[in-house]
Amino acid sequence: GTGKTHLATALGLKACERGHEVRFFRVADLVAQLEEALKEGTLGRLKRQIDTCELLILDELGYVPFQKQGSELLFHIIADCYERKSVIVTSNLEFGQWNRVFGDNRLTAALVDRLVHHAHILAFTGESYRLRHALSAVQSLPSRSVER
Repeated sequence: GTGKTHLATALGLKACERGHEVRFFRVADLVAQLEEALKEGTLGRLKRQIDTCELLILDELGYVPFQKQGSELLFHIIADCYERKSVIVTSNLEFGQWNRVFGDNRLTAALVDRLVHHAHILAFTGESYRLRHALSAVQSLPSRSVER
């Protein structure tokens, strides 16, 4: 609700306008696709599709913890991008909390290390726009008295 996805999408759109190939994934959806592709024997094809982009946007990291296999698959995607393409990650979690998502301290440390090297980190603070909007909508409703 503070604008992380909005900003990531806007940067992706601007990159597309400049002729760059961009891929956008909600992280949980990407992990599910990676696990399914592994099971079906099409992981190489999916990784090649992701590899063609110049900007990879990974949205909402941290909402759903991953099993070991999913964590490792996502790690390999991010490691393959390291120093080869731009990656945007949005998350409501601080880096110190990512080990709860990935379930492995070493893997998490290696992943964060690759992401923050050469990174621009933006910290969003403030109240949620969605919450503020919902509360203002409730406050603007006409009050009614109920007789019993």
